[in-house]
Amino acid sequence: MNRIKEKYLKEVVPALQKEFAYKNINEVPRLEKIVLNMGLGDVKDNSKSFNLAVEELGLIAGQKPVVTKAKKSVANFKVREGMKIGAKVTLRGTRMYEFFDKFVSIALPRVRDFRGVNDKSFDGRGNYSYGVREQLIFPEIIYDKIEKIRGFDISFVTTAKSDDEARALLRYLGMPFKA
Repeated sequence: MNRIKEKYLKEVVPALQKEFAYKNINEVPRLEKIVLNMGLGDVKDNSKSFNLAVEELGLIAGQKPVVTKAKKSVANFKVREGMKIGAKVTLRGTRMYEFFDKFVSIALPRVRDFRGVNDKSFDGRGNYSYGVREQLIFPEIIYDKIEKIRGFDISFVTTAKSDDEARALLRYLGMPFKA
């Protein structure tokens, strides 16, 4: 069993039950999925760069990304309907816990001038989003092989009903929020 999932079952569930006075174990919030999303509108015309970026996202996630396409044509951005403009990966189960563990224990400490993640990036429904400025913080990315420094968004989707519950869940799992 994964280290984070074990921690969730043995430490986090009892702590959350005590803090929020849940009567049923199924009321306790849990991490449902993690979604990584990378917008690649800047290289929509260059298929080699686009494929390299998609490949990097796949290395980081450990799963093949889905290429997202434009739903509408936007003349100002030179985008036509059906054009490839991004990539996303949805992680669940074991891969989700492995990614969370790698993100918190390996990637975040490699961020320059890191003082904790912002605790105000919740959406009001118990989901947390974090923007990664550069993919170099992940150990799978080899500095010499990257073409361009790219950022992407990570969304942590939980079953929590409020931001306070989700904040407590992520804090107990090991997310380093600012003090």
